[in-house]
Amino acid sequence: MPFELQPTLTGALLELRPLRPEDFDDLYAVASDPRIWEQHPVSDRYKEAVFREEFFRGALASGGALAVIDRATGRIIGSSRYYGFDEARREIEIGWTFLPRAYWGGVYNREMKELMLRHAFRFVNSVVFLVGPDNRRSQRAMEKIGGVRLGMTRREPGGRESVVFEITRAVFDTHFNGGVS
Repeated sequence: MPFELQPTLTGALLELRPLRPEDFDDLYAVASDPRIWEQHPVSDRYKEAVFREEFFRGALASGGALAVIDRATGRIIGSSRYYGFDEARREIEIGWTFLPRAYWGGVYNREMKELMLRHAFRFVNSVVFLVGPDNRRSQRAMEKIGGVRLGMTRREPGGRESVVFEITRAVFDTHFNGGVS
């Protein structure tokens, strides 16, 4: 069964659905906060042209981008995506995730990652996350959900250096299912 890169995933707080071109204005309204990007390697992503050209168009072209919807309000509150499915290695990356500051540090990121991981583990045994070396917030968030730091990598020659975190199916079961698959 092929990996479905843009599923609709529903939890108690959030719905994740495929990102669409008409989502730009609502998503940029969230992304326009400079504080979201202050520890990110692309710290000027809050600028409309940078967000549109370097993030939003890439998200749509990736075929794996998801809009994150707050179910209580029906509003877009962020985005994430699946990337680089490797069938032979049974691995995929989750990344390009952001939420507004009002949703940081708690149940929303955890539910979003749980939904995405639960879906991914139908197809893979390992999920990787690449985090900027100076992005301490995202590194702490990865550790809170069981991410194991594997080391450093560069996506391509000349690409940005990133810290690699991994969550395996066994770690997911321990952190999200209390050890029960």
